[in-house]
Amino acid sequence: MQRALFGRSASLAQQAAAALDTQRLASRSAPALQRLGRSMSSVNIPPPECMLRPLELPPRYLFGPGPSNVPPRVLAAASRPIIGHMHPEMYEIMNDIKKGIQYAFQTDNNMTIAMSASGHAAMECAVFNVVEPGESVLITVNGIWGERVAEIAERIGANVHKLVKAPGGCYTNKEIEQAIEKHKPVLFFLAHGESSAGLCHPVDGIGDICRKHNCLFLVDTVASLGAAPIFMDKQKIDILYTGSQKALNAPPGTAPISFNEIACNKMFNRKTKPVSYLFDMRHLSNYWGCDGKPMREYHHTGPVSGFFALRESLAILAEKGLEESWRKHKEVSAYFCKGIEDLGLKLFIPDKDLRLPSVTTISIPEGYEWREMLTYIMKNHQMEMTGGLGPSIGMVMRIGLMGYNCEKTNADKALHALADALKNCKKSKA
Repeated sequence: MQRALFGRSASLAQQAAAALDTQRLASRSAPALQRLGRSMSSVNIPPPECMLRPLELPPRYLFGPGPSNVPPRVLAAASRPIIGHMHPEMYEIMNDIKKGIQYAFQTDNNMTIAMSASGHAAMECAVFNVVEPGESVLITVNGIWGERVAEIAERIGANVHKLVKAPGGCYTNKEIEQAIEKHKPVLFFLAHGESSAGLCHPVDGIGDICRKHNCLFLVDTVASLGAAPIFMDKQKIDILYTGSQKALNAPPGTAPISFNEIACNKMFNRKTKPVSYLFDMRHLSNYWGCDGKPMREYHHTGPVSGFFALRESLAILAEKGLEESWRKHKEVSAYFCKGIEDLGLKLFIPDKDLRLPSVTTISIPEGYEWREMLTYIMKNHQMEMTGGLGPSIGMVMRIGLMGYNCEKTNADKALHALADALKNCKKSKA
């Protein structure tokens, strides 16, 4: 018995000693093994130092033309746990989004979806699906968005005609009808909210002109939806799109779009396939449950978190009400414009009825370098304002107070920052 106990004790002691020796050997050989591992690794590029640091972002007032600051409620929705993009619960969320877009657009169109990308995607989706190579299109160009649509149409081989005016220029219905009669387009484009110039273009009557001449009416409301009245069905707009990141309160990355029956008839009776598979409405209509088929098939993986955020932002708009949203944007815009004039600055759009409520444009003050002013405001006030875009570069500075940022207190902050920049930035003697 004693001999057995002694034997077991000796065995345990030997095992412990062996384990200790192994640890010592491992500690001595670890650097060598690491060097050997590196020499044998197939990875030649080491982990970048920046990715070994935590993500840090400064707080900013996003008072440019978009994106705007997002309310905590929408951020919280976007942070919800991911679910599958083809789960029944996801389809239900997409159905909610569709109804929210129909309310925001004031339309009963069944073919109403949200693109899995920014407003540019909706712009391309519209043109890609209803225009075929060689067909005539007519595009108003009074800022950058007309320029972009014209280039998109040119890239697919359309016969592009432009109705050009200086940034912020407004078209009469007579001018539009004369151009449509001349060029006989299948599509006419107008930016309702031309954010590069700060213009909110009238829409009434244009839809009737397009119907009269068998021409689809495409309208861009990326900068205006939720901030200025738009009525898709009542104003006979055939295709309407917007973006999520402005007055809609959501992060960038989703873009609502709607097609009426006339647009669908043109879209689904094409002679050629659309140039983009991702933006092909035959597939997207199924993914969004708009084609009447019992099953939704896989097309692409939608931005699940982005859809969570978009649904919440549309819920906020529905709770507030469109009329209240329009009223508040108009009120804050008027308050801000008066403050701008009190500073001795000139508003770029002279007619107050044509000013875009979400994005105010200021003529660059004489003697000042606009880049220096905007840099000063960012550095000293942590506030984004921007210069012009496209044809309006060097002509304007743009300040956006939209969605969550549409408050008089924010207007006061922006006015204080501008006054500070006017005081402290160099002014030339010329």
